Amino acid sequence: MNFEQLRIVFLGTPDFAVASLDALVQAGANVVAVVTAPDKPAGRGMQLQQPAVKVYATAHEIPVLQPEKLKDAGFIETLRSYNADIQVVVAFRMLPEAVWNMPPMGTINVHASLLPQYRGAAPINWAIMNGEQESGVTTFKLQHAIDTGNVLLQKKVAIADEDTAGTLHDKLMTAGAQLLVDTIKGITNGTLQEQPQRDSGELKHAPKIFKEDTRINWKQSARDVQNFIRGLSPYPAAFTMLEGKMIKVYHSHFVIEAHGRYSNVIFGSPYKDVVYETDHSSYLRFATPDGWVYIDELQQEGKKRMGIGDFLRGFRNPNP
Repeated sequence: MNFEQLRIVFLGTPDFAVASLDALVQAGANVVAVVTAPDKPAGRGMQLQQPAVKVYATAHEIPVLQPEKLKDAGFIETLRSYNADIQVVVAFRMLPEAVWNMPPMGTINVHASLLPQYRGAAPINWAIMNGEQESGVTTFKLQHAIDTGNVLLQKKVAIADEDTAGTLHDKLMTAGAQLLVDTIKGITNGTLQEQPQRDSGELKHAPKIFKEDTRINWKQSARDVQNFIRGLSPYPAAFTMLEGKMIKVYHSHFVIEAHGRYSNVIFGSPYKDVVYETDHSSYLRFATPDGWVYIDELQQEGKKRMGIGDFLRGFRNPNP
């Protein structure tokens, strides 16, 4: 069987998955159906919004399945009726074994890290938050334990100092789409052999990020705070409190500088003793033990996202 004859079912939901689906379609793959999340209300009007993958599939006349529950017997029966040779999963929820073990050639996942590092739901965010200089994408076969299946192909992607989770997302989205096409072609022509994941050294994980995980700890080093902000921008965004109001921080830069504003060793809550300075026109900076983090772009609760100059024109420091 050649690449074009292979019957493929694609499972995914957001824009990250669309790039991979489009790469398959443009390469001439036979995508017989798409499985994606149900439409959900969103926006101020709470109108139903279609997942990005559904929008793409509909435009290309690919049948779309949107099960509420992946273990539903009716969905399983419908999925089986497409007689897929192989399934592809990109940015989708956990699959029950009845789904991932259905096609004779198994199910392939595209993961936004160099497995086994950064297994989990948020590999892009955690790689930047941890200050990594390199990430990548991996294609692998699904099995029982999450993100532990045999590796098919990997591609490294450099992380630039100015990268955020958003820009790295786009780099990995593009790299992953091409890697997926190469993977399926390699499987069909017999040139690709799966290999077990190799645990070399300490494994770093990428668990789901919740709102309480996104508060900035100014008692970390300036570089660590900078990486934290980059790794959460633009979503879900790092935040701090400023004069009793929450601000989300999207872009910043830091300067290492001895300032004597407080000791390098501070006891108690990491969210107390926040020290900031501003000239009311061009900068807002927060002290860390080894320097300053300057805020470049932010959003105050209830207001729009803006550059620091626009923000400071309306900000009044009660202790100038």
